[in-house]
Amino acid sequence: MQFIRTNITDVVIIEPTVHGDHRGYFVETFREDSLTEFLGYKINFCQDNESKSSKGVLRGLHYQLSPHAQTKLVRVIQGKVLDVAADIRKNSPTFGKYVAVELSADNKKQLLVPRGFAHGFVVLEDDTVFAYKVDNYYSPECDRGIAFDDKDLNIDWILNHDELNLSAKDTKQPKLHETNDLFEFGVNYYA
Repeated sequence: MQFIRTNITDVVIIEPTVHGDHRGYFVETFREDSLTEFLGYKINFCQDNESKSSKGVLRGLHYQLSPHAQTKLVRVIQGKVLDVAADIRKNSPTFGKYVAVELSADNKKQLLVPRGFAHGFVVLEDDTVFAYKVDNYYSPECDRGIAFDDKDLNIDWILNHDELNLSAKDTKQPKLHETNDLFEFGVNYYA
């Protein structure tokens, strides 16, 4: 398993080792000890989630406020997505910047999206199955979002706007500069 820091060092790409032969393949998708050693702290994942979507579905950008903030470890079991983690930590040197990574059943890459980041993805193939671990339970009162098309973030979702399929909730999210529901850079949200 290889851990790769992105241009936003807290966001990490994980590339598992795939053992394959004529019968198929085997891959370890999560190792608590390896992740803890790499990060220098432990993340206590408590729930696994899964969604299935058709091409063009865009989910996000979502996050939860403290005390229910979440770290996500995301991957694709079937199909392909463009996965995005946007830094929403006020006073961060990378505030308003994002990391975008193609995750697919073929490349088996995963993305660690820490607390303090808004997360979203756009589906690039029909019948895509997206799975992720979280380290805190869903809290409706702490649920927040940022507009996927915020011009200040300037995310390239690859697909044209008319190809996107969003929930009613995701069409009404505020722009980053319109919300005060953000995180503070330098605060330990894991304490």
